[in-house]
Amino acid sequence: MNRTEFKNIRDLQYYKFSAYGFLKNLRFFDAFFILFLLEKGLSYSEIGVLYAAREIFINVFEVPSGIIADTYGRKSTLIASFFAYIISFVIFYFSGSFWWFFLAFLLYGIGDAFRSGTHKGMIMDYLKMHHWQQHKINYYGHTRSWSQKGSALSSLIAGLIVFYSGAYQSVFIYSVVPYLLNILLIFTYPNQLNRPAEPGKSRLELNPMKTFGNFIQAIKKIRVLRIINSSALHSAFLKSVKDYIQPVMVHVALLIPVLMSVDQDKKNGAVIGIFYFVIYLLTSFASATANIFAVKHKKNISLITLLAGFAAGIASGIFYNNDLWVVSLLFFVLIYIIENIRKPILTGLVADEVPNEILTSVISAQSLLKTLMTAILAVLFGVIADRFGIGWSMVSVSATLTLLTLIVQQIKPSNGKA
Repeated sequence: MNRTEFKNIRDLQYYKFSAYGFLKNLRFFDAFFILFLLEKGLSYSEIGVLYAAREIFINVFEVPSGIIADTYGRKSTLIASFFAYIISFVIFYFSGSFWWFFLAFLLYGIGDAFRSGTHKGMIMDYLKMHHWQQHKINYYGHTRSWSQKGSALSSLIAGLIVFYSGAYQSVFIYSVVPYLLNILLIFTYPNQLNRPAEPGKSRLELNPMKTFGNFIQAIKKIRVLRIINSSALHSAFLKSVKDYIQPVMVHVALLIPVLMSVDQDKKNGAVIGIFYFVIYLLTSFASATANIFAVKHKKNISLITLLAGFAAGIASGIFYNNDLWVVSLLFFVLIYIIENIRKPILTGLVADEVPNEILTSVISAQSLLKTLMTAILAVLFGVIADRFGIGWSMVSVSATLTLLTLIVQQIKPSNGKA
């Protein structure tokens, strides 16, 4: 799609979709999450357990939340998820013990379960209503790029908050504000985007079991399963390791001869905020240009980028073990970039394969698989990091996933069709 065509479909709702992602990613705590938990006295193993608990709790609600959203309404589902997030932020701000953090992680998990897939389903429905389905990768890639811009700005603001307050926990209470704004924004979405799975039927006639049946039929397709698995695996890999980039950034910050006279935590806050700002500008660009990669390499892009992400993880761990912090950080950043090239493309591929009426449910199933994988990887990564260090943990997890991917690629479906 050329620039003129894309400009013609950027209506008011496009900007609302973009604003949603921008506000959603104003999570000021993201840049300091691991550092915050370490500061509270938690070990890497305990952090891994908390991450796994969140993912397991997401699993309980993931597919049911998608079916509820597809059946009864996506706007209300999104709004409920943001209230759960806000409560978790408040608990993080006021608490300091493992079990309070456990509760906060569970509430965060509820928010993730009811949000994941819901907004993507609304975007795909909107494109279908306007007969713009052929533009879905480009459209979603551009709206997602605004999410990454939100993360970039969030990192700068978070760095300033930590620099001036000297405390990591203050970033949680500030994160409440953009989430409240997003609730108000979702209220302004067109009512058609809150539609039931079968337009024209009253709420009393809606049947969650029928939605579930349609969902089961969709994921029986081998091609759908392959796309879901590939997307979930790389996303789970990044989600389980992404916060461990923060200790790497601390090492790099120590090498930078600026702000030598200020407290180390304040310096870390400022430098890490700038690092994340640059990272998310790069991922925003990657997301916005995903359509270019899709056009050139659509046939094999899923496998190629999956293996490239794992290779970057291995390289990052090797350089970390050799105290080459800057190079380790660069390869860590590459994993982020690859994920943001993959996300719009694979979301578009899923939308090609399943009916819009159950798209939220199928994307939720993908998220379910991702959370299962993340739970396992988070505990594994934390235990290995406690025993052997972050570098070896990164190498071993990345290498294991590479090997498993290559083995799975050799397995052919019984009917010989992919």
